[in-house]
Amino acid sequence: MDTISIRGARTHNLKNIDLDLPRDKLIVITGLSGSGKSSLAFDTIYAEGQRRYVESLSAYARQFLSIMEKPDVDHIEGLSPAISIEQKSTSHNPRSTVGTITEIYDYLRLLYARVGTPRCPDHGIALEAQTVSQMVDATLALDPEKRYMLLAPVVRERKGEHVQIFEQLRAQGFVRARVDGAVYDLDAVPPLMLRQKHTIEVVIDRFRPRDDIKQRLAESFETALRLGEGLVILVDMDAGSGGAEAAAEQLLSSRFSCPVCDYSLPELEPRLFSFNAPAGACPSCDGLGITQVFDPARVVSHPERPLASGAVRGWDRRNAHYFQLILSLAAHYGFDVDTPWQDLPKDVQKAILFGSGKQRIAFRYLTERGGKVTREHAFEGIVPNMERRYKETESAAVREELARFISDQPCPECEGQRLNRSARNVFVAEHALPTLTRRSIDDALAFFDKLTLPGWRGEIAVKIIKEIRERLSFLNDVGLNYLTLDRQADSLSGGEAQRIRLASQIGAGLVGVMYVLDEPSIGLHQRDNERLLGTLTRLRDLGNTVIVVEHDEDAIRMADHVLDIGPGAGVHGGEIVAQGTVADILAAPRSITGQFLSGTRAIEVPEKRRQPIDKASWLQLKGASGNNLKDVDLAIPAGLFTCITGVSGSGKSTLVNDTLFRLAAAELNGASTQPAPYQSVEGMELFDKVVDINQSPIGRTPRSNPATYTGLFTPLREMFAQVPEARARGYTAGRFSFNVRGGRCEACEGDGLIKVEMHFLPDVYVPCDACHGKRYNRETLEILYKGHTIADVLDMTVEDALKLFENVPTLARKLDTLRAVGLDYIKLGQSATTLSGGEAQRVKLSKELSKRDTGHTLYILDEPTTGLHFHDIEQLLDVLHQLVDQGNTVVVIEHNLDVIKTADWIVDLGPEGGAGGGRILVTGTPETVAATAASHTGHFLAPHLKIAKAAKPPATKRVKSAAKHIASADKYKPMRKKKTP
Repeated sequence: MDTISIRGARTHNLKNIDLDLPRDKLIVITGLSGSGKSSLAFDTIYAEGQRRYVESLSAYARQFLSIMEKPDVDHIEGLSPAISIEQKSTSHNPRSTVGTITEIYDYLRLLYARVGTPRCPDHGIALEAQTVSQMVDATLALDPEKRYMLLAPVVRERKGEHVQIFEQLRAQGFVRARVDGAVYDLDAVPPLMLRQKHTIEVVIDRFRPRDDIKQRLAESFETALRLGEGLVILVDMDAGSGGAEAAAEQLLSSRFSCPVCDYSLPELEPRLFSFNAPAGACPSCDGLGITQVFDPARVVSHPERPLASGAVRGWDRRNAHYFQLILSLAAHYGFDVDTPWQDLPKDVQKAILFGSGKQRIAFRYLTERGGKVTREHAFEGIVPNMERRYKETESAAVREELARFISDQPCPECEGQRLNRSARNVFVAEHALPTLTRRSIDDALAFFDKLTLPGWRGEIAVKIIKEIRERLSFLNDVGLNYLTLDRQADSLSGGEAQRIRLASQIGAGLVGVMYVLDEPSIGLHQRDNERLLGTLTRLRDLGNTVIVVEHDEDAIRMADHVLDIGPGAGVHGGEIVAQGTVADILAAPRSITGQFLSGTRAIEVPEKRRQPIDKASWLQLKGASGNNLKDVDLAIPAGLFTCITGVSGSGKSTLVNDTLFRLAAAELNGASTQPAPYQSVEGMELFDKVVDINQSPIGRTPRSNPATYTGLFTPLREMFAQVPEARARGYTAGRFSFNVRGGRCEACEGDGLIKVEMHFLPDVYVPCDACHGKRYNRETLEILYKGHTIADVLDMTVEDALKLFENVPTLARKLDTLRAVGLDYIKLGQSATTLSGGEAQRVKLSKELSKRDTGHTLYILDEPTTGLHFHDIEQLLDVLHQLVDQGNTVVVIEHNLDVIKTADWIVDLGPEGGAGGGRILVTGTPETVAATAASHTGHFLAPHLKIAKAAKPPATKRVKSAAKHIASADKYKPMRKKKTP
């Protein structure tokens, strides 16, 4: 078959669609956020492909695999086994790294185990292990005219008279021994000094190397190795005039051991290099590379304050017990509790934080009756006190409170390298394994391209290096060259995690498979996009069908077949608006995608950009040096829309998410977040709070929904409780919650569905027989508001609910903000787990819009255009500019040029990713950035500014349209004075 034939697809909002998709082609599915793209690609095509494959397996195998629900479709023909690569974060396990996910680390472990050279950590001497045969061959190759002596060390640098050892050696038939460098008959060994260290080596054999003694030598070496615990000394008896004691000698070992200090290593095995196995993990941190410690810098959160006024949270005047201890310390050390912490002597600070040691201090305690009692004892110290309470407490609240003072610090023993001492001292081409994994992927690729090993090592390494090189090349091809192999998996963005999985699939080299991808271009700069598209065409050219849900213009234009779903979102979508080549999409009058691609519609460039207010109205972060940042000084103008741009891996997320947001959250919101290293910050007083609006789900259970998240559900329940019938029955707002007993249906516990386990078939969810999916019991559903039950209201779209509640200000305001962000099609009670990332983010935005605005909020968004169509981006920009018009500051990390060109201010990082980035190249308006030759962003931005200016009418209606959406909300908003910073 040349096509995938789909008939009667009705999954979620799809409207009984029929279509034929070409096989072995690159197919792009596009359309508005919520129009049904994922419903078609993932919940219909992929689900059915995966389900059929799994059902072809035995019943025994199926019980170990999760089977996807059968999609609501009449039939599908022409399916291949399906592989889905989604944007979900790879792993939250702190032990997962880029190296372990891609299996490159497994090959590195094998390489080091087979061809690595271990060294003594203290002396740097290479440790070589030899077999008996190798030792015999090496000995027979020596000068046959010379005499040699074979010794086995039985005591090395140990105190004692060792009389028993001599007796045992005589009993075993040995005649001579070398004691402290001199050879004696065992019958004539002088008495040894008890308190001095001695070395005793028994003489096993004396010989001249000849081929006819090969068997004798082998037996002698075996005896010597047994007695010497793997060590043998071969002495040239004719070297030097002083005989055996001054002879040149050679230490041979059957195990990896140091001749100087006896440091030894068991056999080199791959598990020695695994930080997830006891054999290889650092014993101090168990292979995590970090230790959690109470950080004095976090304990003393306000060094400018005195102890009496909160320099250390919980140890000030408000806590009588602990403050009494501080007063006693002040009396003993002679300091004033009203002196700022930073002005106290260093020895006093140390005693307060870490204790007085053995020094006893008189502490005055208050008794229960108000009296005072004095006791003398050493002071424990604030930090040890917190450590003890953290270990001993059974209260989750106390642990949570104390956890605010804990910070992750590199393990002092392994310095964050995760491996134990032995594994850290095995080298390949002068590189230990941890130093290799700290290199970026393109550096590691260059290293392995040049790596050549001599002799047998080279022969063994060839195949292993080939596998490593191939996998590194695939990661390089999908634009991940800036990542390091030891980068933790939980720090990867969704786009990076997806591209890692994509690289693994290319490496698998499968043919005849159907790949379904969800926006692989997320997080990629325009410069890196071409490499990604090349990767997708390679997958197709291998003989696979590649189906991509994507909004990127370059991807759409490069596709063999484009499918545009719409025309709107939610209930207004689910239809095929246009399909075929890009030319067919451009020619379709109903296709919004076609209108944006052809240029008849576009996101406009503002005619006039906002300007920084004055020199005082700037947020200045100085000396940021986390990850690859090179002492960056970031300046953001307050009250403007700022975009942080730069190629993938240039340091944008480290600068904004890991440094600026964590710092602002700690200072403004009182969070316990720990920022990446920086020197100083100024201008925080310009803001009263910081809000991070990301695309994480608004709830992890089906009980979460837009009504509960936006705070709409509480006033809705309160309103139903005020209906006369409800008041007559004595119902409170709690009666109308499906999360607690009372008003909910107890048969399904308020879920509306009953889960039926089918074992090796997918679990089936059937509507509850008692409530028929309404979630509430019969009595609760008898309460009506304008003819609607609470279940009817939760089943309404935002659009319908707004008509019903337009005269209820508390509800209308929240509903209006949901409409303003373009979510008028979602249902109030729609499960949060069914919302896309873009929809979840806009629900969060609407919640922020509905709050009483102070005009001094710092909003931070990381790639808000993920999952958004051109039309959705237009709506999102309306909302973001509305927030800025209210006086707030919006900072956005973004690669989308439509967003970047509408910004007031741009901070561009680069010039490259990884070690080649971490610097601010240019700051200023989009026009300034576009004119900067060194900026990759500027290179791609310049044409967009020219096109937009040439093709567009004056750009005044963007903010007006936002105002129009919010205006109706403003009529519910009481007048108030605006705060001044």
